[in-house]
Amino acid sequence: MLELRPGCEHCDTDLPPAASNARICSFECTFCADCAETILHNVCPNCGGGFSPRPVRPVQNWKGGNNLSNYPASTVRKYRPADLVAHQALLQSLQGRSADQR
Repeated sequence: MLELRPGCEHCDTDLPPAASNARICSFECTFCADCAETILHNVCPNCGGGFSPRPVRPVQNWKGGNNLSNYPASTVRKYRPADLVAHQALLQSLQGRSADQR
C-alpha cells in the first residue's frame, strides 16, 4: 500500500493524507501539484517518470478495515529539493517524450 508521505520532497509543504494536491510517481516520490507541474514539468527528478494524483485513503472503515486508522500515513519526511540545473538537463533529454514513452 502507498506510504502517503507527509510532505513535498522539493518545497517541504505539508501534504496530509487527504491532500488533493499531492502528486506521486510510480516509486512514490511525492511532490505538491505546484512543484510537480510548474517546476518539475511532470517529470520526477528522481526517476524521470511522470506524476499522478495521489489517492486518498478512506478515513472511515467502509469495508474490511481498509482505512487510515488501521493503515496510517507515513510520518517520515523526505525533503530532498531537486537540483534544478540537473533537472533541466533531464528535461532536455526527455523532450518530446510523454510519460508513457519514458
